[in-house]
Amino acid sequence: MNLCTLKRFFKKIETLENNLYRIRNLPIGSIAMNFQNPVFIPGPTNMPEVLRKAVDMPTLDHRSSLFGEILHPALAGVKAVLKSKTAEVFVFPSTGTGGWETAITNTLCAGDKVLVGRNGMFSHRWIDMCERHGLEVQVIETPWGEGLPAARYEEILAADKSHQIKAVLATHNETATGVVSDIAAISQTLKTANHPALLYVDGVSSIGSMDFRMDEWGVDIAITGSQKGFMLPAGLAIVGFSPKAMAALETATLPRTFFDIRDMGKGYANNAYPYTPAVGLLNGLKMATEMLLSEGLENVFARHHRIACGVRAAVDAWGLQLCAVSSDLYSDTVSAICTPEGFNATSIVTHAADKYDVAFGVGLGEVAGKVFRIGHLGSLTDVMTLSGIATAEMCMVDLGLDIKLGAGVTAAQEHYRTV
Repeated sequence: MNLCTLKRFFKKIETLENNLYRIRNLPIGSIAMNFQNPVFIPGPTNMPEVLRKAVDMPTLDHRSSLFGEILHPALAGVKAVLKSKTAEVFVFPSTGTGGWETAITNTLCAGDKVLVGRNGMFSHRWIDMCERHGLEVQVIETPWGEGLPAARYEEILAADKSHQIKAVLATHNETATGVVSDIAAISQTLKTANHPALLYVDGVSSIGSMDFRMDEWGVDIAITGSQKGFMLPAGLAIVGFSPKAMAALETATLPRTFFDIRDMGKGYANNAYPYTPAVGLLNGLKMATEMLLSEGLENVFARHHRIACGVRAAVDAWGLQLCAVSSDLYSDTVSAICTPEGFNATSIVTHAADKYDVAFGVGLGEVAGKVFRIGHLGSLTDVMTLSGIATAEMCMVDLGLDIKLGAGVTAAQEHYRTV
């Protein structure tokens, strides 16, 4: 070893020692403070302590009967949250995006035509996935901030006399803009046109927090994930298939291996997975559904609505507007808040993280820099929400916006005290 190599070696040792010294001597607060405050991003959401403990469990044999005691109650709980009596539920070690791929690959063939509305970042990503799978995608372009136009869906479906469209895709709650769309109305367009297409719904940021009626609305595939309304870490793609969607398996030819629900179904019949499952997350899902059903789904939805209305009262008091263009489109899980022209909304998110150790959501896609987002879903209370409103308010004042300190907090307090 020559002299230059020795010098580089000892320099690396010195750097490692310095880094270890800095870590050992960090004040406890600088490590722990980020975890003390709630998060106000629209997912992953805050985790109740009981769910954290449910996920943190010893290793067990996932081929034993004990695993079945976790798996089947979790699947049944999801089915109840979807408000379905007929759906078959499949849970993959993945995320909502994996749920989308599960829907597409198990029911469609290359070259099939699908109809989808684009009104935000997440509907845009679904379109991209369909194109990558070789599907013919007809896009209903919709301004960001508006809901999916049921009338336009109906017009296109009625004109499709030869039934070339095999699936209709809709995002229930567009997380990027805080806009909820009327899935019942879109489902009705299929009935009115007497069209046989399947209806796929992205409910990633709505299911478990907002009313979702799979059977009543005629949803064929409902897609969500573990990290939002179910209050768990990211890591599970959760999908519900109607009997009609299950029948489409017989003709679907898109390739799938990991996301093949036929393999998953065979595994379930034997209290198992076709590969190693995320046992801790499934145990958390079992408990999460128990918690939601114990609170009562209508109570869960009412809590989210109350909390969201408090945030909206604060926005009004600040003299700002939501990205959603009308009150019937307001989401009860996330508010995308527009800032004045020429102001970079992302600076609010950055400032909140740097100065107050609080996380908000940035604007995405077409609204990047124009909005910041307050997520108000999952394990959240009025009191927790007030802390988020107060932090956003401090950030805006710090950054020079014409906001009266306390105005939003007071407006939200008045709402929470009287509702």
